[in-house]
This record gives sequence, C-alpha cells and structure tokens, in this order.
Amino acid sequence: MGDALAPWHIIILVIVLVLLFGARRLPGAAQSLGQSMHIFKKSVQGLNPDSQTTAANPPEAAGWNPPPASPALSAPPDATQQQLADLQRQVSELQRQSAASVSNGQTGQSQTQQPQ
Repeated sequence: MGDALAPWHIIILVIVLVLLFGARRLPGAAQSLGQSMHIFKKSVQGLNPDSQTTAANPPEAAGWNPPPASPALSAPPDATQQQLADLQRQVSELQRQSAASVSNGQTGQSQTQQPQ
C-alpha cells in the first residue's frame, strides 16, 4: 500500500495496456502522447512570461498604462453621500410612522378605515 509504483504494478499496467490496445498501436499512442505533452508544455510556457523578460522590462518601463476610470462608473463622493443621507432620512421617517401607528392602536387597521 505504501509504494504506489511497485515494479509489479508497472508490469500489470503494461500487460493491461498491451491487451487493450495491442502491440501495434502502443508505439503510435506513445508518440501522440509525447507530441501532446510537447504542445502542452509550449502553451504553458507561453502563458507565463520568463522571469528574465519581466525583470528587464517591468510594466512601467514597457509603456503599460492602466485604463482611465470610466466617468459613468465613478460617481462623485458628494452624490453618493447625498443618496445615503436621503435613504437614512427615509428609513427614519418610516420608523417614526410605524411607531406612531403602533402607539395609536392602528396596527391591524388601515388608516383610511375609521371605526364607526
């Protein structure tokens, strides 16, 4: 159990592969697997820039500039603060109205209905 790649595991694996694919197809399968691994390595290396290239050309020296902030997305802080203040005022008014209706005993009655 401790040694996952014991020699007898490898032998059984080779025998199973020969029985499944046949002796004629194994070299072609191994070759295509090798080519696939080669292509995979190239694509992975293309994603990660070399450390030498990035050290020689940091983003600031390479001429990279961050995109400017969109004016539609960045609201002035005063407008945002004003909206927050308005919302807080509305919440406090609703709380006062709710407390007033509870103290008047109108919890279950609508304000338009008057007792006769």
